[in-house]
Amino acid sequence: MRTATDDSTSNSASDALEADQLPRHIAVIMDGNGRWAKARGLPRIEGHRRGVKSVRILVEECADLGVEQLTLYCLSSENWKRPRKELDLLMHLLTQYVIEERSEIMRQDIRFSIIGRRVGLSDAVLKEVEKTIKCSADNKGMRLCLAVNYGSRAELVDAVRRIAEKAAAGEIVTDEIDERTLQSHLYTAGMPDPDLVIRTAGELRVSNFLLWQISYAELWVTPKCWPEFRKPELLEALKDFASRDRRYGGLKG
Repeated sequence: MRTATDDSTSNSASDALEADQLPRHIAVIMDGNGRWAKARGLPRIEGHRRGVKSVRILVEECADLGVEQLTLYCLSSENWKRPRKELDLLMHLLTQYVIEERSEIMRQDIRFSIIGRRVGLSDAVLKEVEKTIKCSADNKGMRLCLAVNYGSRAELVDAVRRIAEKAAAGEIVTDEIDERTLQSHLYTAGMPDPDLVIRTAGELRVSNFLLWQISYAELWVTPKCWPEFRKPELLEALKDFASRDRRYGGLKG
């Protein structure tokens, strides 16, 4: 795992990166909204509101750079332990984002999707999410995937249950179950595994996020909280990613 410094990388860093040096799939743990707000004497929800701007900037930059997929950890299954008022406001922000960004998603030719358990999400949220998924289904650009009510352990449990049901019905031979079988039953079936995981707010953990999928991902952490994340931080992460020697357990030379 490598961490960022407090110095921002110049925007010219993108000029030094070739297309084949970019990660195919970037996954982001957007952390520190509440801490950012508290440090400024603001309510926690204001940190979430400011964080939406960072989402907009990141989506636009990644789409412009030609990144194939961007996955954002919006709400974990553990976040339901938070106060009801904060959760209601988070659901409102999600619904508002999906509605307000729909035209931009279409303009940028982005394919929109979500992963996570739908149970617990309000009908209003699901209605707008499904509408955006449907209208962007034929787009050919970057895939934007939001992890909502998501937990990687729950994802693995759900995958094992589906495999077990198919095995009981004779649709799967148990002796033939392998990594591909499990991967094809995950929420992310058909998506490439992340090459780069970005985490903000300086925390050095993956927090039950895409545990199977990030087995070989590069990790990059910045001390800046999510509402502070902008293009310079993204370019610093991409430049660092391009400098790494990815051997996947093998040897080079």
